Amino acid sequence: MKNFTSYLKKAFGITLVLIVLCGVVYPLVMTGAGQLLFKKQANGSMIEINGKKVGSELIGQEFEGEQYFQGRVSSVNYNVYSEKEKEDGTYTGPASGSYNYGSTTEELQTRVEKDMEAFQKKYENATGKELEGEVPADLLTASGSGLDPHISPASAKVQIPIVVANSGLSEEEVETIVEENTEHKFLGIFGEEKVNVLKCNIEIAEKMGVTLDE
Repeated sequence: MKNFTSYLKKAFGITLVLIVLCGVVYPLVMTGAGQLLFKKQANGSMIEINGKKVGSELIGQEFEGEQYFQGRVSSVNYNVYSEKEKEDGTYTGPASGSYNYGSTTEELQTRVEKDMEAFQKKYENATGKELEGEVPADLLTASGSGLDPHISPASAKVQIPIVVANSGLSEEEVETIVEENTEHKFLGIFGEEKVNVLKCNIEIAEKMGVTLDE
């Protein structure tokens, strides 16, 4: 009985020490280190304009107006819903993910064809000519999370004539904006090049004399 009580005290003591170390000390140290060394990243990589948060570098948004670059399709609407959708039960709370449709799914094919036609029409209205080649796949398909903030350089390039025609900016100005907000491969070999849509649109808005926080 004495040995059992001794073992019980040791077990309780070890448990208490681990609770303090893992449940209190470790989180405080990691939080402090994050705030000290990587404050922006630890707080969500937020972007502020005039003291107001307009978004995160890591989360996509839907932009209205053909003067701005458009991001990928979002199966979860980037977690932005109207009051009506919240009232009728369509909105089920913050989420990420996709419908996980296969390439032969009829609903997916119908939606992609519709979006492709709409984009080609926008391109033709902006340039006065038909789009040569195909619409990049990432403009027609959703990401796995539905929150992707990036598009491929090809998707940015094909949108430049539309942005130019509707923003009043020159083609050179828009191309420079895209290049400045292109994240290149890590060490030149890892990953893929990608363009941050929010950062591009912030610069476009600034050159147009407006801000996205309005």
